[in-house]
Amino acid sequence: MIQEVCARLPKEEELLERLEQRLGRVHAHQRLAMEKDYEDRFKARINLLDPDKWYSVHSVFTYALKLTGLYWLGTKNAERVQIRENHVKLADLPAGFDGFTILHLSDLHVDMNPGAVRRMTELIATLEYDICVLTGDFRGKAFGPFDAALLGMTRVRSELGKSVYGVLGNHDTVRMLPELEAMGIRMLLNESEPIVRGNHRMHLAGVDDAHYYGAADVEKAASRIPRGEFSILLSHTPEIYKQAAYAGFRLFLSGHTHGGQVCLPGSIPLTLSSDLPRHMGSGPWSYHTMTGYTSVGVGSSIVPVRFNCPPEITLHYLQRI
Repeated sequence: MIQEVCARLPKEEELLERLEQRLGRVHAHQRLAMEKDYEDRFKARINLLDPDKWYSVHSVFTYALKLTGLYWLGTKNAERVQIRENHVKLADLPAGFDGFTILHLSDLHVDMNPGAVRRMTELIATLEYDICVLTGDFRGKAFGPFDAALLGMTRVRSELGKSVYGVLGNHDTVRMLPELEAMGIRMLLNESEPIVRGNHRMHLAGVDDAHYYGAADVEKAASRIPRGEFSILLSHTPEIYKQAAYAGFRLFLSGHTHGGQVCLPGSIPLTLSSDLPRHMGSGPWSYHTMTGYTSVGVGSSIVPVRFNCPPEITLHYLQRI
């Protein structure tokens, strides 16, 4: 199956041409160049305090967990995906979207979390929702091959409804974009899409990764949204919450933090690997007139374990008040 995915991937020149047509020349070239720069910097420097740099020492961490007997508990915890419900009350929600339900999946890391993804698909089959949004990090590692991630996403996509939207995360290469869209995911990279119900309309926007690549352009994402119309922003990381609020978005959905993944009792994260207030690291929050939600994600990163931070899929119920 992976060989079939690899065979479908375009050659470098063809890929660049397709990305230029899809994103524009500057965005395509900048994203590809920043990915290469990140990978070069990653290989040259290791910071043990940054979880994103743990790949080189993950075997030591894994060994320590196994030595204490916690590794197997952590891997089981990582497969216990929960359904969380978030009721979002909004005074300016268009009447036609009262009761609108969004299934929110984040940080699947499908190529390193088969158990969690399998449990996720079992749960999804029991749910009713209007659209599904994916807030990035489809791949396990932040560099290297991505064919296994695409194969995993093909299987996930087959379990979802017709309307699926997504953004890229800091673990995702822009080279994945053509195949993600070919499987029926409307990727939003600094752009927006209107959603219509009867005579009512709202807008769903999404931005490229802000955490590693600084490629998020909130202004561009909002540029086609008429003033005063209700809009939702998807971003892999919640770190751009200020830009999103000041751009007029009313609901902001994100992931990235994993809620800490390894937490102290009481779900107190050791680190969120993000530059933001800690109360925005998981679950619902608000900033000025904008309501936000940070998913702790489905998958696990670096080491497939979780402690005091169960993985989740989220149903957002929009309610007009």
